[in-house]
Amino acid sequence: MTITIRKCTKEDLKELQEISIDTFQETFQHQNSPENMTAYLEKAFNIKQLETELAEISSTFFFITFNEELAGYLKLNRNEAQSEEMGDEYLEIERIYLKSNFQKHGLGKRLLTKALETAQEYKKKKVWLGVWEKNENAIAFYKKMGFVQTGSHSFYMGEEEQIDIIMTKTIL
Repeated sequence: MTITIRKCTKEDLKELQEISIDTFQETFQHQNSPENMTAYLEKAFNIKQLETELAEISSTFFFITFNEELAGYLKLNRNEAQSEEMGDEYLEIERIYLKSNFQKHGLGKRLLTKALETAQEYKKKKVWLGVWEKNENAIAFYKKMGFVQTGSHSFYMGEEEQIDIIMTKTIL
């Protein structure tokens, strides 16, 4: 079993788009209307949007492979790139997305560890993320990894307002 994590570049744009759409649909399509799902995917994962996100100096994407097959990715935001104003001492985990057939292999934990290492490299004191209140498996995973609920915010899936739980972990 070979697991590798590497930083994404603009040359990875098409692969990033494909895995973003695939993992998001696998995880959330059964709990959302087709119209809201389509609207969100077209807005969040179009090539121009992902190109802009990849070019953001305070955001970093990492691919994770399992036996040389792309299994998922991680997106981190610092400073002004964070989706909420949390301050300079925070690093945001905006996305940890894994294809369903690669879950339960420790890859989520590897990506989370990479996020914590990156936070330490940038001398951040806390790591935070938003997770959909109905994503019970993810919430349980983050609690197991030492995150605690510190708030909530709205997330829009097409026209539907949903609630994300904000979870935080102090690292320094």
